[in-house]
Amino acid sequence: MGIKSFQGSRKQQNATQERLLKVKDFMTTNLITFKPHEKIHSVVEAIIKNKISGGPVVNEKNELVGIISEGDCLKQLSESRYYNMPLEEDLVEKRMIKDVETIDGNMDIFDAANKFLNSKRRRFPIVENGRLVGQISQKDILKAALQLKSENWNSSTKG
Repeated sequence: MGIKSFQGSRKQQNATQERLLKVKDFMTTNLITFKPHEKIHSVVEAIIKNKISGGPVVNEKNELVGIISEGDCLKQLSESRYYNMPLEEDLVEKRMIKDVETIDGNMDIFDAANKFLNSKRRRFPIVENGRLVGQISQKDILKAALQLKSENWNSSTKG
């Protein structure tokens, strides 16, 4: 008597392997964005009102020029108090991170999860043809995991 495979038939396993789960299928496209000449005070209000931890900064052509987080706003708040400067005067372009690492929308969702783990970032913008098209967050990856809980993860990550 032969040994039965606990993984199921090879044909079934290969069908699962062919299904690639891409970042663009799970990214958020309806984003709250900020402009470089916006005041930090309005960013803080938007972060609180929309219950977000930050967002991309774009120019008039919707090109990604930076990213600003609640941590960046906290730094400004701390410095404004230390130097006795009003919070309302500071602009996003002064506080935003300008060297923004992006992620490819065609990247496999599991590779994106590894990128999050290795970079310690909470979000990655997705840019196509120079324009911001979406953003993937750690929470989006977790949502994808919940949708896939009934599938065999090992077979979809091996190539």
